Amino acid sequence: MSASSCQPLAGVRIVEISSFVAVPLAGMTLAQLGAEVIRVDPVGGAADYHRWPLAEGGESIYWAGLNKGKRSVAADIRAPEGQRLVARLIADAGVLITNVAGRQWHSYETLRAERADLIHLEVIGRGDGSTGVDYTVNAATGFPLVTGPASQCEPVNHVLPAWDVSCGLYAVLAIFAALRRRDVTGQGGSIRLPLDDVALATAANLGFLTEVMVNGTQRPRLGNSLFGQYGQNFTSGDGVAFMVVALTGRHFRDLAELTGTAKAVAAVGEALDADFNDEGQRYEHRDVLSGLFATWFRCHTADEVTAALSSSSVLWDRYLSFAEVVEHPRVTANPLFTTLEQPRIGTYLAPGLPMSIDGVHCAPQPAPALGDDTAAVLAEHLGISEQEIAALIQSGAVATGTVHSAAAQELSHRG
Repeated sequence: MSASSCQPLAGVRIVEISSFVAVPLAGMTLAQLGAEVIRVDPVGGAADYHRWPLAEGGESIYWAGLNKGKRSVAADIRAPEGQRLVARLIADAGVLITNVAGRQWHSYETLRAERADLIHLEVIGRGDGSTGVDYTVNAATGFPLVTGPASQCEPVNHVLPAWDVSCGLYAVLAIFAALRRRDVTGQGGSIRLPLDDVALATAANLGFLTEVMVNGTQRPRLGNSLFGQYGQNFTSGDGVAFMVVALTGRHFRDLAELTGTAKAVAAVGEALDADFNDEGQRYEHRDVLSGLFATWFRCHTADEVTAALSSSSVLWDRYLSFAEVVEHPRVTANPLFTTLEQPRIGTYLAPGLPMSIDGVHCAPQPAPALGDDTAAVLAEHLGISEQEIAALIQSGAVATGTVHSAAAQELSHRG
């Protein structure tokens, strides 16, 4: 396989000014696809530089996870000199991705004066310019009110920052589209991506909003049931939880056969005048069906349940903790994961890109420490001499990985 196969964005340079999830995820994905991504942070780090979880030494596992393969520049972006340096880096690169909105010095209007074909992507909270983060956007989009047990009255937040993740991947798509347009037409452009709109579009595309508009009905809470289909969690006699899904008639018939309830299911169908070949009727009568199946699960061990389900067409899996997942062959024997020696964190299995290119997963690269690449980036891309870089460090305009903490303390004293 050629080196370019795993690096379709080789030769593309991107400056990232960001914090938290969406834009860092976008930048990391673009870096894994071969782009040179230069993350610019304030001296001392952005708000996410020490975000939990932390390694024993106090370094952020979170930050290392979302910044693999990038280069790091630390600059005093509150001061005019630091802003001018970063603006030059952006103009030289030709692409900026950011979620640090409202800064005139790195706005599209300001930067396009330095580079007419600039691609400028800004993630914002809401389309009207107001703020929003994943958990507030989620609260305002309806999902916490349909999540959790049917008896639950209070909202239930989910743990996964789904809108941040979706937004980050939309940002990658937008950059690909903008690069394609620039290659063809020479034209750059300004891309505005509201996190709230990502959530609203997804809720509408999946029918959550549309069913209210069309049918006037509100999606109910279902616990762990699957809306419109048959799916339910069961617990074995030795206390292991399983998620079982029967999407097709064959799945459902196999589930009834292996649980020894085929005759009982037929009798219930006749008594209720229900046709369980129809997925909608399986859904409507899910509680009585689950009551029939649950007895079999309670009377069998997890190993027996696993063997029976494995020999059928039924869709299923055990519920696993994160601790169990990291020991599972889905991680340990998966080419997605390779051993990564991450400075300051340790050695562990880290994922590359989830997709393979020409049959190969692009391997992950370590995340830098804050400011690790400041001097090299300024020299390589702006032609700044060693003496000039030393003066910039001395003045506090920039910081390197070895001195950023001291520089941050000095700047805080000035403030």
